[in-house]
Amino acid sequence: MKYHNITKADMLNGEGLRVVLWVSGCSHHCPACQNAFTWDENDGLTFDDDAINEIYKELEADWCDGITLSGGDPLFLKNRKTIRDLVINIRTRYPNKTIWSYTGYTWEELMDQIKNDENLKDILENIDVLAEGRFVLSLASISAHYVGSTNQRLIDVQKSLKKGKPVIYKEKEDV
Repeated sequence: MKYHNITKADMLNGEGLRVVLWVSGCSHHCPACQNAFTWDENDGLTFDDDAINEIYKELEADWCDGITLSGGDPLFLKNRKTIRDLVINIRTRYPNKTIWSYTGYTWEELMDQIKNDENLKDILENIDVLAEGRFVLSLASISAHYVGSTNQRLIDVQKSLKKGKPVIYKEKEDV
């Protein structure tokens, strides 16, 4: 897998302060995508032990609430094995950190794919929030929190898996 960047202390791509992994590879090619440069799966840096250790270092910090996987599409078919290994390791090493992921796939599309994809099953069993759906320029909204267009949803993955249907994620209220 290739990636473009690891952002530290990000507060735009999930709740709290987060580390964000920007992966390469996306098959959705949404018109007006803000990250079109990440579509090419062969572009970017090789995701290696140095990159993993950089992520772990950030996750060890008290200020870091968790990781967000973005891109590109972390659930791009060719990314799934590496993303699976990463989220399982993060969940094991940092059980109190949250794992968010973006994807252009809808929840329903993923549920169709999960039947034949153990990597996807393992990914979903280990992430907390999924920002899902393709970006649609005509539905773009600055009031859609953490997503770019109103058709996209924030899914509470664990509740959704238990209920067998998508459950919208409820953001934590500021204290």
